[in-house]
Amino acid sequence: MRDDIRAETVTVSGHGGDQIEAYLAQPLDQGGHGGVVVIHHMPGYDSWSKEVTRTFATQGYLALCPNLYSREAPGASPDDAAATARARGGVPDDRLVGDVGAAASYLRDMESSDGKVGVIGYCSGGRQSFLAACSLPLDAAVVCYGAFIVGTPPEGMPLKVTPLVNRIPDLRCPVLGLFGAEDQHPSPEETAELARALEEQGKKFEFHTYPGAGHSFFAADRPAYRPEAAKEGWEEIWRFFGEYLSTGGA
Repeated sequence: MRDDIRAETVTVSGHGGDQIEAYLAQPLDQGGHGGVVVIHHMPGYDSWSKEVTRTFATQGYLALCPNLYSREAPGASPDDAAATARARGGVPDDRLVGDVGAAASYLRDMESSDGKVGVIGYCSGGRQSFLAACSLPLDAAVVCYGAFIVGTPPEGMPLKVTPLVNRIPDLRCPVLGLFGAEDQHPSPEETAELARALEEQGKKFEFHTYPGAGHSFFAADRPAYRPEAAKEGWEEIWRFFGEYLSTGGA
């Protein structure tokens, strides 16, 4: 498979018809590609999130990362936009679903799409990936250390979100969860609780927890990066999406 790609900034009509910025990366070969909506981590729509988006394109996927903080701080740096969004309690769930749904529709409407779309999210985006999978017609979802799918943020944390366990009956697609054994949000106990809830509802899922890894172990530009865990995690992602999504160049 050739890894020639094109990457560019586009505009997507998000929740409520708001025009939001998004980063699109796509292979340059012919069609038959599955799509992946990349939900950025809490630090925002930054260079690492865009690198992840390009990585999916090199593997044969159409990939789109919407800037979920477009409304909070248009034109601001990722750090400033993230700080503004965090101070406001994070991205509201209904707006997140609208923005991710719009991104998924954008990918399906592309000429080289085969109509299948998955979602992946990191950090706060991990929870949002799970929320999207419970709310939208998606083909697969990957949750990377998504906190507060079970449980609530501790006192003093500005993030204002509620648990999603009650949404499990609505889960529409298989889920892959990738977690760190040293993480506190979510802790191994919380991921075990989520696994039990998914099992009780008969949902299709698989979880992998990596020893020696904490939160943000995929983020190569941060001290929390754990190369071995990230390598194994990427291998699971390629296998999982390879099963449920198509790669036109594969």
